[in-house]
Amino acid sequence: MAGTSGIDGRGQFHDDFRLSITKALGDQLAKALDGLGTAPLSEENLAELKERPGVYQLYVKGKFVYVGKADQSKGLPGRLNNHLRKLGGRLNIDLADVTFSCLYVDEDFSALAPERLLITHYRKKLGGIPWDNSGFGSKDPGVRRDKTVLKKAHFDVRYPINLAAPVEGLRAGPASLKDLLTDIKAGLPYLFRYEEPPEAANIMVEVPPGPVTADQAFRVAGAAIPAPWQITALLSHVIMYAGTEDYSSATRYYRPDGVTDQEPKKDSAPLTAADITD
Repeated sequence: MAGTSGIDGRGQFHDDFRLSITKALGDQLAKALDGLGTAPLSEENLAELKERPGVYQLYVKGKFVYVGKADQSKGLPGRLNNHLRKLGGRLNIDLADVTFSCLYVDEDFSALAPERLLITHYRKKLGGIPWDNSGFGSKDPGVRRDKTVLKKAHFDVRYPINLAAPVEGLRAGPASLKDLLTDIKAGLPYLFRYEEPPEAANIMVEVPPGPVTADQAFRVAGAAIPAPWQITALLSHVIMYAGTEDYSSATRYYRPDGVTDQEPKKDSAPLTAADITD
C-alpha cells in the first residue's frame, strides 16, 4: 500500500520528531529542587554552602517567590548573602519568613542559563513567579533611573528600604563628613550612591552612640552638607548630589535646613521588561 503524505510532512510511515532539550533540562531542574527541603535564609545556613555556581529558589512563608542563579565569579553563598542583606533592610517583610533551597551546577552548564530554564518551566506550570521581573534582583539602576516613577507591582514599591535599619560599623564620636559618608555606604543594607561635597574631609560631625539607624546617620550628614546639597531617600536606595531637585520616587529629603517627607508617586501600569534592571 502506497504511503500518503500530508502538508505537514507527516505520512503513514514517516513523521517529524521534535526534542526540546531545554524543556527537559528545565523540568529536571525543577523536579530536583522540588525534592529538596528548605532552610531559613540566614548567615549560619549560608556558611554551610560551597563556593560553587548554581541555581536557587526563595520562599516567603512557604510560598515560592523567586528563582535565581549564582555564577562562578560569585558562588551561591555570595549571591544568597546579597539577598539576605537586601531583604534585611526592607519594610513589609520579615527575614524569619524567608527560606531557600539550591542546587550546585557544573560551570559549563551555567552557560545554558539554568535559571531561565526554571523561569520558563514555572511560567508554563504556574503562570509566573511573584518576584520574577519585579526588580528584586536588580543592582544599581544608575543615575538615569533615579527619577523614574516605579510601577505599583515593582519590588521596591512593595518592599521599600527601611530607614530605621541600623548602619553597621559606625563609630561614635567626632568624625569628618568624608569618613561618615564612607562608613554609611559600607554599613547600609541597601545602596547609598553619592558625590563627595567640597571640603568633606574638613567638615566635622558628631556620630551618636550606637546602634545608629540610617535615618539618624543621614540626619547628621544632612545637617553638615553644604547648601544646596541634599540627601534623597528613594524607594530603592539613597543618593546624595548637589542641588535640590525633586524626585518622584523620593520618600524623604535631608538638607542643611531640615528633613522633609514626601509621598512617592506610583504608576498603576503593569510591569514590563523595560522596568527591570538586572
